[in-house]
Amino acid sequence: MRRLSSVLAIGLSLWFVVAVSASDKGSRDPVALLNFVILKDDNGKPVRNAGVVMHSVDKHGKQDRGGLELKTDADGKASFDGVPYGKLRVQVLATGFQTYGEDYDINQTTMEITIKLKRPAGQYSIYEDQQNDKKPAPDPNAKPQP
Repeated sequence: MRRLSSVLAIGLSLWFVVAVSASDKGSRDPVALLNFVILKDDNGKPVRNAGVVMHSVDKHGKQDRGGLELKTDADGKASFDGVPYGKLRVQVLATGFQTYGEDYDINQTTMEITIKLKRPAGQYSIYEDQQNDKKPAPDPNAKPQP
């Protein structure tokens, strides 16, 4: 019985030391809860199953190796709790939309980040008639003029 109480006392002491050191660590390295909302730019509707990729960024602007990817739900929402304060690079990838990328300064316990994705823009080609050309393209079926 005495041995059991000694083991229990040691166990409680270890638990207390671990709990105190964890709370001290938490106060030195604050973390944030990030809530993302991903919407379509043209109509404001949510983008389902978009990939939200987060990378920490060092003081020189270089992204650290690794990262974390979240997927949006049917409402275009994703969240993550435990993001350390500092610079964070956020990229959003979704089929049918331009890739989004931006750096954020994480400095609050809770942050709401709303991102509006754009559709891809048309591409320019030197082989096609451009809208700025005043002269219309010749009709290949037109009869030759004398």
